[in-house]
Amino acid sequence: MLKTKWALLSASCYVLCQCAGTSGGGMGGPANMGGPTAQERRASIANEPTGNFLYGRRYYVQKTRFWGYLRKPRQSATNAKLVIFREDRKRNPDRLPENGSPGARYGFDNNYEYKIRGNYTGETAYDPNSNQFLPVFMLTGYEVANRNPGWLFSPADHYDPYRVTLKPR
Repeated sequence: MLKTKWALLSASCYVLCQCAGTSGGGMGGPANMGGPTAQERRASIANEPTGNFLYGRRYYVQKTRFWGYLRKPRQSATNAKLVIFREDRKRNPDRLPENGSPGARYGFDNNYEYKIRGNYTGETAYDPNSNQFLPVFMLTGYEVANRNPGWLFSPADHYDPYRVTLKPR
C-alpha cells in the first residue's frame, strides 16, 4: 500500500515538474513565470511553417485515452480539437507503459508540441474517463517541434493531471 502511494506521489510530482518546466510558462505554471506573451504567441503562430501536417499539443490527463489537441498551421489554439489517435499505421509518440520509470512512461511528453501527419477518419470515439465523444485521427507520422512551448490556450492556463482543465475558449 505504501509503495503504491509513493509511486502515485512520485508520478504526480514528475508530471507537475515536467509541465511547469524550469523556464515557467508551461501548463500549470503561474502566468507571470515566463513563456511567451499572448502577443508573442499570436505572432509566432502567424509566422509558422505550413505544410501537409497539423500542429499537435500533447495533453495528458491520467486515465484518459485522448492524445491531445490538433490545429492547422497558423490557426489559433482556440480552434484546436481534442482527439483520440487511431494507431493502425503509426503508434503515438509516448506509447509506453503507464507504470514505467520517470521519463519512460505514457504521458512523459505532456505539453510537447509536434508536427502531426495523418487525417481525420470521420469517426468519433468515446473516452469514458473524460465523458467526451472525440474525433478520431489516423496517425501516420510525427516529429517533435518544441519540448517546452509554454501555455496552450492562455498564459493563465491551469493544468491538473487528474481532470480536464484545458479547453479552447
